[in-house]
Amino acid sequence: MPPAAEVFIQATGTDPAVRAQGVVEHAQGQLLERLEAVDAVHGESAAPFAERLRRYLAAADLSLYAAASGAAGTRLTVRALRTQAAVIGRQLDAVLSAADGAEREGAVRALGGGLAVLLGAERDVLLPALRELPGVDLPSLAEDFSTVLEGGRLEDSAVIDVREIPHGRRHPRIFTRFARLADGESFVLVNNHDPKPLRREFEAAHPQAFTWEYVESGPEQWQVRITRVATHA
Repeated sequence: MPPAAEVFIQATGTDPAVRAQGVVEHAQGQLLERLEAVDAVHGESAAPFAERLRRYLAAADLSLYAAASGAAGTRLTVRALRTQAAVIGRQLDAVLSAADGAEREGAVRALGGGLAVLLGAERDVLLPALRELPGVDLPSLAEDFSTVLEGGRLEDSAVIDVREIPHGRRHPRIFTRFARLADGESFVLVNNHDPKPLRREFEAAHPQAFTWEYVESGPEQWQVRITRVATHA
């Protein structure tokens, strides 16, 4: 039986995944409140809002989008979200470069509409999908999301020694690290046994999207280089 601190009821406020989703939704609400506070006529508060919005977009991309980008069931969703995020970036530029109050007011309205579409899709489509996606640890993603949102940097190690990670968090940590790889990038997994079960999980979740190269094959330590490769699905 897990320790008492880890006992929870799924789909309730005690569920870590539900709490993690709440972290993202709270940040979304704050973002919309900041947008409402922007003085469209005089441009006041536009610059601070722009900084927060850009941090939000980066945080979502590096954590939530990255984790869903490699799975077949969510790959197209992420592609659509990233397209919409690019639209929002252009709308934000239009707000900041507006020549007068009337132009800025129209640009702010357009930005508000585009942002509502993006945040709604994240809340209603992406986050529920991430909660069900094999190999994804939504609480860890929420931690990464908050780190970037507050101006921090994610430390993506080139080596993941799972012997130092609690058993229940090993595979989610590995899948999250893989999700942030660009095509051609890799990391080395270190374990005290041959991670064949993990390879089967990769083949199910990311078919033809990775290579698996043994750097060391026991008897006391195994090292595997996992590389992301381009897919055309």
